[in-house]
Amino acid sequence: MASGGMIPFQVPMLTKSNYDNWNIKMKTLLGAQDVWDIVEKGHKDSKTMLLFPQAQRDTLRDSRKRDKKALYLIYQAVNEDAFEKISNATTDKEAWDKLQACNKGAEQVKKIRLQVLRGDFETLFIEDTESIYDYFTIALSIVNRKNCSYCESNLI
Repeated sequence: MASGGMIPFQVPMLTKSNYDNWNIKMKTLLGAQDVWDIVEKGHKDSKTMLLFPQAQRDTLRDSRKRDKKALYLIYQAVNEDAFEKISNATTDKEAWDKLQACNKGAEQVKKIRLQVLRGDFETLFIEDTESIYDYFTIALSIVNRKNCSYCESNLI
């Protein structure tokens, strides 16, 4: 155990193909650090903080601190390419939303591509004029494209 009763943790790294798992791990990590609610709902920073009573200023200061803590954890959990996409985000929610928009679309494209290949395979039949070799070549081509898509989606 680390000093001060804190348990060291490893921040999961986002790659091109692990967004769904990374998302689950990060929500858990951010929740454990008591900052997920800030990421989910966003942080409202006020420029007129001096006009508020001390209790509200303390709450806003705490909220800002939690926002920056969450943003730091998100920065630590992405590779250089993803960091470039979110580096101009000023809040953790903005960074999270950008990552979600960039990665959810890619996962959906992969799933659709695999569904199309499955359909190609399921509708495959040998024609009367086709040799077994030609049929096997076509079937193997579909399987290889499916395996290639699967490997791309599971590479780390």
